[in-house]
Amino acid sequence: MADSRQIEALAAGWLARRDADDWTADEQRRLDAWLAASARHKVEFLRLQSAWAEAGRLQALAAGLPAGTLPPRSSAMADGGEPRADARPDLRGLTFAPRDRGGHRRRGWQHGLAAALALLALGPVAWGSWQLSGREQASYASTVGQIQTITLPDGSTATLSSDSRLDVTLSRGERHVALAKGEAFFDVAHDTRRPFVVETDGRRVAAVGTRFSVRRDPEEIRVVVTEGKVRLESRAGPDGTAQPVSLLPAGSVATAGRNGVLVRSLPVAEAERYLEWRDGFLTFDDTSLAAAAAEFNRFNTRKLELGDDAVADLRVGGNFRWSNAEGFAHLLEQGFPVRAERHADRIVLHTR
Repeated sequence: MADSRQIEALAAGWLARRDADDWTADEQRRLDAWLAASARHKVEFLRLQSAWAEAGRLQALAAGLPAGTLPPRSSAMADGGEPRADARPDLRGLTFAPRDRGGHRRRGWQHGLAAALALLALGPVAWGSWQLSGREQASYASTVGQIQTITLPDGSTATLSSDSRLDVTLSRGERHVALAKGEAFFDVAHDTRRPFVVETDGRRVAAVGTRFSVRRDPEEIRVVVTEGKVRLESRAGPDGTAQPVSLLPAGSVATAGRNGVLVRSLPVAEAERYLEWRDGFLTFDDTSLAAAAAEFNRFNTRKLELGDDAVADLRVGGNFRWSNAEGFAHLLEQGFPVRAERHADRIVLHTR
């Protein structure tokens, strides 16, 4: 059975062929048969048809392709006359010139339209919309226990920590990322014309080309810079006065909350320890067990719970795999006055 991406590509191919000058009755019969074969075929075709209409039909996107960029019709059609699911032309070099001087469509444009329509289906706003409006938007999310690295269209990468979400908007003047929840590490492609801004909870972290992380907690945000410099900007105060801007060089660990911004300057290697979650580890240094348990709980559906205040105040240190909460509880039982009460969905820690 064809997957969603294959169905999407086939639907795009059919839609582009149907609008060509040489569309035949036989092709219409084959399209009707393909639509009737599966409800998924019909839904995808109608969705792409709607996207085509909303984007002004996108005829301009397929003109001006370099020679050899588009496959001939024979190579874009599978046996039996259906568009091939892997026939996805390269859209680089597309220009706005849909017709020749006599007002006739240039042959071959339908294949570019198929690729443009397929790109429309890949995200909220695709390449064609970027050409028309100069904006591109997408959202990315990770689940609990998942570390996900994505490459943004500008060449930057974002590594999402467990249970995190980013809403990305790229425009000609700015690269904007809204951190809706969780934590992400950014390796920013250098572009002096378009600052890279991460915004969360009324704070903005701005960079041009650097490496840093932003974490959103209920009471504060944390910024760790491992390369370059970033600007930490805060929203205006209750009286409308502007708040001071913090310039954070590499090695900075900044926390911003209700009481202002606290910046610590550390060796870069030490600052990197805050980011070891990318490699599957959590590092604690004289950390309360309450705080350590909260860190484990960010990455696991089986939670660590604290049975009393005395166990919550214990101090722990070391390097632990965040995926092994059971092993962490076992070590606590061995080295601390702790008893672990194990359940399917949680481990309750008590003072022994």
